[in-house]
Amino acid sequence: MQVPEGAIDVHTHAVADRLPDLTAHPGRWPSVERYSDTEARILLDGAVYREIDDRCWSAARRLHDMDAEGVAAQVVSPIPVTLCHDQPAAGAAVLASAQNDFLAELVAQAPGRLFALGAVPLQDPGAAVKELLSCLDRGFLGVEIGTRVGDVELNDPALDGFFDAAAERGAFVLVHPVDLTLDPRLARLGIGFGLGMPVETAIAAAGLLTGRPRRPGMRLCLAHGGGALPQILPRLDRGLVLAGRGDEPSASARARELWCDSLTYEASSLALSVERFGADHVLLGTDYPFAAREAPAGAVLAGVDPVPAEAIRRDNALPVLQREPS
Repeated sequence: MQVPEGAIDVHTHAVADRLPDLTAHPGRWPSVERYSDTEARILLDGAVYREIDDRCWSAARRLHDMDAEGVAAQVVSPIPVTLCHDQPAAGAAVLASAQNDFLAELVAQAPGRLFALGAVPLQDPGAAVKELLSCLDRGFLGVEIGTRVGDVELNDPALDGFFDAAAERGAFVLVHPVDLTLDPRLARLGIGFGLGMPVETAIAAAGLLTGRPRRPGMRLCLAHGGGALPQILPRLDRGLVLAGRGDEPSASARARELWCDSLTYEASSLALSVERFGADHVLLGTDYPFAAREAPAGAVLAGVDPVPAEAIRRDNALPVLQREPS
């Protein structure tokens, strides 16, 4: 599919203006309450989790904003609070299916400009594989997952079938932290966003790099520049040596199997992500349409060497959109 000239943003979010009624499924489920033509709120346990607007569900509104910032294409994924990997599997499967129906409808309104990453009930690996394959068969690029599944880490053998299927089909898998799963200390300190989410991403990635074999074919992309992982990779390497595992590939070497987005807010931090993951493994990401977003899209690239900056802005993402082998 031909993509217009311009930036490609692989980290944006969307949610329908209504979610399925899951009262028949015990659990803690999000819902959406729309209170005007353009405004709504996400509720969790009856309390307001986040105020949202029609940028979350309107293709026309998204395209208007994209055109204003020179963004050719967006990859749209669920809002992390709706992944619900820590809730009962049956309800999570209903929620994931409904979200994927919505995302399919959204991107169908702007072919070549909007692309989707679906949701999967990862706490039921078999159901997750089924939903993953359904997403890919519908033209999705892949799926978004959290950094853990309840108390189960992403490197747990129970999830091997899911990751094997994703690799076999060349899926793009965006790993995104969920604020509800962070250490409660960080919320009390008011640094859940600033510290908790980057650390959560680093823990998940470190487990994968030191505990599971590489799976060629899958693009596993870490949100937010890889979180804290780029900074701690040398320490992970030293830790493997101290643990008597110095004959294994280092975490730093294996990090170049991963991808990340550019959402670091600062050029020298992005430069470190480029150094750790490789200039061809960093993709533009903004977190549109939320308050954390980078605006305008790609602003951080102004402080990066022009050659990797241009690749990050667009070229690195083209094989992802075209589902070319990694």
